Amino acid sequence: MAKKPNDQKMTREEAGRLGGEATAKKHNREFYQEIGKKGGKATSKNHSREFYQNIGQKGGVATSRNHDREFYQEIGRKGGKK
Repeated sequence: MAKKPNDQKMTREEAGRLGGEATAKKHNREFYQEIGKKGGKATSKNHSREFYQNIGQKGGVATSRNHDREFYQEIGRKGGKK
C-alpha cells in the first residue's frame, strides 16, 4: 500500500478514492460510457432473463422499503414530464 507523508499506511478506502480520482482525471465521459456498454454486453452474455427479473424485483423491494408514497409520486411526475 502507498504511504502517507507521516509514514502511516494508507487505508484501502483512501487508496481506492485516490485511484478513482486519478482515473477520472485521465478519462472523459465517453470513456466511461464505452466501458459501461462493454460491461453490460458481457454481463448479458453470462446471465439469463430470469437473472435480470430477479435482481429487478430485489431492487424494487429494497426501494419500496426505503421510500414513501411521496417519493413515488415525485418520480411519477418527473417521468410524466419527458
